[in-house]
Parts: sequence; C-alpha cells; structure tokens
Amino acid sequence: MLELKDISFEVKNGSRTKILDSISLKVKSGSFTVITGPNGSGKSTLAKIIMGIKAPTSGQILLNKKDITNSSITDRAKKGLAFSFQQPVKFKGIKVYDLLNIARGELISEEEAGEYLKQVGLEPSSYLLREVNDKLSGGELKRIEIASVLARNAEILIFDEPEAGIDLWSFENLTKIFKELKTENHTIIIISHQERILKIADEIIVLEEGKIKSHGKPAQILPTIIGAKNGTD
Repeated sequence: MLELKDISFEVKNGSRTKILDSISLKVKSGSFTVITGPNGSGKSTLAKIIMGIKAPTSGQILLNKKDITNSSITDRAKKGLAFSFQQPVKFKGIKVYDLLNIARGELISEEEAGEYLKQVGLEPSSYLLREVNDKLSGGELKRIEIASVLARNAEILIFDEPEAGIDLWSFENLTKIFKELKTENHTIIIISHQERILKIADEIIVLEEGKIKSHGKPAQILPTIIGAKNGTD
C-alpha cells in the first residue's frame, strides 16, 4: 500500500506559492486510481513527488508501511515504482531494444521486447532497432515509453497523462492495456482528464488548488465532474 501523509509542496517565486496543501491519501495494493482536476491543480506535481522526481516541502510517503520520503528515484524504482512522463524523454544513441532491456533490468530476447511494442501498437520489426530520438513522432515516443514501463513489470505504475500526443486508435489500445494491467494486480496511478480512463478506475481523486476536493468511486465522482464540464460549455 502507498500512503501519503500531509504532503505539501511550495515553490519560491518572489513570494512562496503553495502547489500542494496537506495531501493525505491511501492507495491500496492492486487498485486503479485516477487523479484528475483542472490545469494547475497540482496533479503532475503529486505524481512526481510519489516517484521522487520532486521532494515535498513537508509530509511523509510510506510504501508498505516503510518511509520512502527521502528515498532517491533509483531506490524507489528498486522498491517497485515505475513512472511514465507526460512528455517522453529522448535518448540519443539508445535503441528501442536497449531501452526495453534497461527498463527490465536484464537482457531480454528481441521476441519478448517485441511483445511489449505490440501491446502499444508498434510493429517490432520497424521499431526495435530505431534510436529513441527526435526522428520519432511524439506519439511514437509516448508509446515506446509506455512499453518500457510495461517491461519494467513494477508493482506500482504511475502514468502522467498517458493519452497526451497519441491518436484515437492508440488511445483505445491504451485503455485496453490499463484494463489488462488491472486484472494482473498491478497498482496503477494515472493522471488523466479522459472519461474513458476515469470510468475504469477503482477510485477517483479530484484535486483543486492543491487540495483534495473529492475522493470516491467513479459512480460517485463522475457525475460531478461531467456536470462541471457541461456547465462550462
């Protein structure tokens, strides 16, 4: 189980600006949690704090009751956390096959690596030996990054707006991947606005102005979100 206790995050911009304000929540092992909310509500910052990319100003993070607040990204990865960025990272000189091996932490066959690419809708023969550089489109980079997260086979998978920059077919396939991961007992945390992803969640957390506005099952939370969206049309 992942537990956040009174997590706050501030930045200095002339005066202090509070991005997150005393966030406390529990994410059960094997659950599928979606964190949503308006732009600027602190969603991506919260995901990065969980992974250790950013350090909280105050508060505590527990993984299976052990304090990981001061653990590095590498230590958290070893403990079973994996992260997919909203904007995928490019790796000049590294081939897709190499990246999948690095993600897995051991040498895997090209056939096994190819299966991860197939899951995200990429033909292995066209991508395995390509470099992960700016010659790939944003959508291709996003799919390759998600494939590397799948190869990691981590206990807790964190995705920051995985739908960003991918086409409709890829998004539908992505939703299918999340459903499969859910049945495989991974703990999934996704930052997303997409209704299709929200609908398959076990829990939805709504952030607003750095605080938890609401937290509950999709049947409870979705009507309030959809109603708010319709009210702004």
